[in-house]
Amino acid sequence: MGFLIDVSYFLAAALFILGLKRMSSPATARGGIVWAGVGMLVATIITFATPGMHNYGWITLAIAIGGGLAWYSGKKVAMTDMPQMIAIYNGMGGGAAAAIAAVELLRGTFPSATFQVLAVVGAMIGSVAFSGSMIAFAKLQGLIKRSMNFSNQQLINLLVFGAMLVMGIMLMGADQPGTGSIMIFFALALAFGIMMTLPIGGADMPVVISLYNALTGLAVAFEGFVLGNAAMIIAGTVVGSAGTLLTQLMAKAMNRPISNVLFSGFGTGSSGEAAVEGEEGIMKEIDASDAAVMMAYANKVIIVPGYGMAVAQAQHKIWELTRLLMERGVTVKFAIHPVAGRMPGHMNVLLAEAGVPYDLIYDLEEINNEFAQADVALVIGANDVVNPVARSNPDSPIYGMPILDADKAKNVIVIKRGRGKGFSGIENGLFYLDNTRMLYGDGQEVAGKLISEVKQL
Repeated sequence: MGFLIDVSYFLAAALFILGLKRMSSPATARGGIVWAGVGMLVATIITFATPGMHNYGWITLAIAIGGGLAWYSGKKVAMTDMPQMIAIYNGMGGGAAAAIAAVELLRGTFPSATFQVLAVVGAMIGSVAFSGSMIAFAKLQGLIKRSMNFSNQQLINLLVFGAMLVMGIMLMGADQPGTGSIMIFFALALAFGIMMTLPIGGADMPVVISLYNALTGLAVAFEGFVLGNAAMIIAGTVVGSAGTLLTQLMAKAMNRPISNVLFSGFGTGSSGEAAVEGEEGIMKEIDASDAAVMMAYANKVIIVPGYGMAVAQAQHKIWELTRLLMERGVTVKFAIHPVAGRMPGHMNVLLAEAGVPYDLIYDLEEINNEFAQADVALVIGANDVVNPVARSNPDSPIYGMPILDADKAKNVIVIKRGRGKGFSGIENGLFYLDNTRMLYGDGQEVAGKLISEVKQL
């Protein structure tokens, strides 16, 4: 039986890794998810055969309830709410790892001090990931509508972090950790996760979600060592390493260190307005008929989607508009910024759902040189990722952030619901440029008007 268990865990690990590899390409991502799911199924089933297992009825009931809720929510959740779902599911993973650690600490029967140290570290990381992810969920869901800042916030956070570390070190060295000490430790860890996430604005949520994903993976890996479960070790390590790499790539795409994301308060809408060249000018409007003519008779159109497209659920209309333009001989491409949306790959998922072929979707490095040759850049719901002050104004909070060079197109059409600033509260210099025209309205309704106008040409 031991050999069968080892082989099953090895198979599960291989499926995890191969599934993750396939997720690196949109063309194979769906299959990758299935492969990883099969790996988890194998690991779950073989766990029932592990010596010393008991309470099979409770385990089965928990799996049935959790699996049923996940299936139902996964079927019902709208694509615009996918970031919230990712945040809360990721938090559940961290919470599960912390719960395992709590049980092991209460038992206090560790084979060696190393296992006790790993249990405490996993508990700390998992608790922070759990409570932090819950706050991220609440922000994305609109339950928390603004970032919360107060005087001496960073100092208070540092004190809570220090107290958490002191309690953790005490638990690591205790022969039999007390229930009171364990509860205080977990309360501090949960509080730190909440307090660290509350000041972070929505513009930074893709990086925050990715970071907590990495922390959850690490927590699961540590608790896997404590339990001697190979599947947890491998799955946690894979998730932790992938999440860490993704977090670094996301921070690089914003040209900001992780510490700046976590502690600067950028993206809260309170950073103030940046001085923008041309800000004293006006936003020049265009109606749907003129915008349709401009695109229908263009040689190349580059579409830049952002979170506003997701909110308006306009991706299907945009793809219908794209097909009409391509039928007229217009070359159309989609430009995706790494941090567009509210989670990594958010825009790619939305476009894939609408049926946009993968070969029409380009990332920043691939597409930026083409904007200068584009007749029209159509920006729908994107803001900071096309803001030219990131190149020109050293005083701007986003200065140095790599952006999509939409402003270099011959003409820029911006579909925007209103005249307000973006989610981060920074004025967008693109809106005031001579080659930019604003097309106001709900993204889906405006896209529908453009479709009607193009059909009439």
